Amino acid sequence: MMDGTAGVSGHRHADEALLDDPALLAERDPGGMLRFTASAGAQVRESAALAAEANLSVLGDDGRPRAVVIAGIGTAGRTGDVLATVAGPRCPVPVIPHRSAGVPGWVGAADVVIAVSASGRSPEALGAAEAAHRRGARLVAVGAPDSQLQSVAERARAPFIPVPRRAPARASLWALTVPVLLAARTLGLVKVNEADLAETAARLDADADRCRPTAESFVNPAKSLALGLSGSIPIVWGSSPLATVAARRFGDTLSANSRYPVVSGALGEAGRGRVGLLDGVFGGLAEGERDIFADRDDGDDGGIRLRLVLLRDGGLNADDDTDEPLAVEERRADAVQTLAERRGVRCDVVTAEGGSALERLASLVAVPDFASIYLALAHGLDPMAVPAITEMKELANQ
Repeated sequence: MMDGTAGVSGHRHADEALLDDPALLAERDPGGMLRFTASAGAQVRESAALAAEANLSVLGDDGRPRAVVIAGIGTAGRTGDVLATVAGPRCPVPVIPHRSAGVPGWVGAADVVIAVSASGRSPEALGAAEAAHRRGARLVAVGAPDSQLQSVAERARAPFIPVPRRAPARASLWALTVPVLLAARTLGLVKVNEADLAETAARLDADADRCRPTAESFVNPAKSLALGLSGSIPIVWGSSPLATVAARRFGDTLSANSRYPVVSGALGEAGRGRVGLLDGVFGGLAEGERDIFADRDDGDDGGIRLRLVLLRDGGLNADDDTDEPLAVEERRADAVQTLAERRGVRCDVVTAEGGSALERLASLVAVPDFASIYLALAHGLDPMAVPAITEMKELANQ
């Protein structure tokens, strides 16, 4: 019988010196999560090539669908958020991420279902693929080759895009996302061209180089971000819909890799209530009681406090009718930074760069992905092996 702590190891206080010891980092990362995260650019290129080999053209034979449902959970579910955001508000049909088994009751022959599962065996993706086949909806499946999901796709005579399983799903975001985007491009829903993919891959490669284990903390943005977050309660807010996808992604990786509790979401939503956290017992109240002569970075200055991470986008090639919302987003981001400063809550800002929506998203995801791993390693945690996940599966299957 398990005692509830099987396989749990690590230490509560971050070992900052460890992050500048590449040999020790490699030893503490036996599963190679840093290496897999550094493969993000290669994932984009490989998945684009694999999607090109799939028979996606059949999707367009029946014209534009009534709606597109992206079925999956966890990182696979995030691919639906990426598609909805890249497609944008002008997308001619609804793009609906779906995170539970089966498909919505209204799905039928006029719709497209994209079932996504890194393992090819998640109940949510399998249930959606089977339901789509029964209802006569067009189906695309994305997942591990030679999996149950591929079998369902073959029975349905639907396109299947194989994604080689080399890492946990949370380290395979780009491998899963690119096929979803290219399937949507075939349907005429997004404008993602080969140049966009190449530039996104190059951006991910460049950020992987900046965040490499041998780059010291003072020049490594991911290590710096990890050290800033250590011992805190992170709040991650995105200033735009695109940045919000990245914020929620950072929330996912901080929880799974670093085992940190985190609040994440859209800055606009935060302004309707959650911004009050800055006034609370872990925010302004804690900072107001702090000894002004204490070293704020000594790691033991009187208790756990909030740390704000603001992901800012600023818009891309905005048309006249979207200028005002973007201006509102920018003013809101400026305002929350000022609020944090007034309350003594430290704030890190990651700003999007790039020429396409996809590249800008990559620029907001890459450094935080690495930061979540470095934060785990600083606490002596293996970012790949999460005992609670394994134990939960065992308990649920009894």
